[in-house]
Amino acid sequence: MTTTNLNIRTDKEVKEQADRVFSELGLNMTTAINMFLRTAIREQGIPFKLSLNVPNDATAAAIREGRRIADDPNVKGYSTLDELKAALEV
Repeated sequence: MTTTNLNIRTDKEVKEQADRVFSELGLNMTTAINMFLRTAIREQGIPFKLSLNVPNDATAAAIREGRRIADDPNVKGYSTLDELKAALEV
């Protein structure tokens, strides 16, 4: 396999942030770019999303609310689905 250099320009902060993400994924910039290029060729388009398991704002808010409810002794809990249905009058 013959290799060639690929020079790209990007914002310094974008590169630094990408380096941090790739590092957490166990990749370096060269490997990540090569993965992207090879997969783009195979899929004939922008092929995939690599991301850390970081919830979006809505999901993070729902997690916080669920934890708050679970920790609140004043919130009524139910042991069975039938108890919940009765409380909801379903």
